[in-house]
Amino acid sequence: MKARASEMVRDTPKLPEIDVSERAGHHTGNPRSIETRLFMQLLVYRVEEGHPDATINRLGSAFEAGGVSGVIYRDANDPRSLGVLTWSEQPEHFVTNVRSALLELKGITQREEFTMLGRTYATGYEDDLEHWLLRRPVQNAVNEEYRWAVWYPLRRVGGFERLSVKEQAGILREHAAIGRAYGEQGLATDIRLACHGLDAKDNEFVIGILSKDLHPASHLVQRMRKTQQTAEYIQQMGPFFVGYAAWRKA
Repeated sequence: MKARASEMVRDTPKLPEIDVSERAGHHTGNPRSIETRLFMQLLVYRVEEGHPDATINRLGSAFEAGGVSGVIYRDANDPRSLGVLTWSEQPEHFVTNVRSALLELKGITQREEFTMLGRTYATGYEDDLEHWLLRRPVQNAVNEEYRWAVWYPLRRVGGFERLSVKEQAGILREHAAIGRAYGEQGLATDIRLACHGLDAKDNEFVIGILSKDLHPASHLVQRMRKTQQTAEYIQQMGPFFVGYAAWRKA
């Protein structure tokens, strides 16, 4: 019996080492990593009582008093709805400070289909990890020039994960090049979040497209439909929340 037990121990495969840090620069020979990332959450509410703008003002004041950073949007598709974007490196922030402020509001109903929660992540090609993971998303969210925002979740088909790393990289480069073109021309920018295991409907990513005017954001979504990633490897996208920033605090 003892011999059999020892044989079982020898036959047990070695467990893999798990690294949950964010990493970049390995392809250049200058590897970097950090342990932190930014969590961002979008919640959408319908105001059943009173004027929605009055609710925005009350919530903004509550956030100011509680030291909560965020953006409050007017919902372009529902005149009685508002969107609430908040963020923190500590996810406990959403169930403490943000929660406390929201529970003080009366006469609102959460529109659960628009709830989005995600975390910033490294693709491996970032030249400044802290900037891309922690500072850039906030700078984009509170930028006074980006009045419009289109937020949506998405999920890829399983076949994408079975592609080789080289094949995936080529597909993602096409997608990223289009995004950079819109950014360099000042038409739109983005916030990209991973939401694996965080989304109620098993989505994998949350995307925020921010722009000065609404048309470029819509145009960017339309243009992305022609990429190989969207045309062949996206299983579902949406629902889409379209908001106009009414209150901001970095």
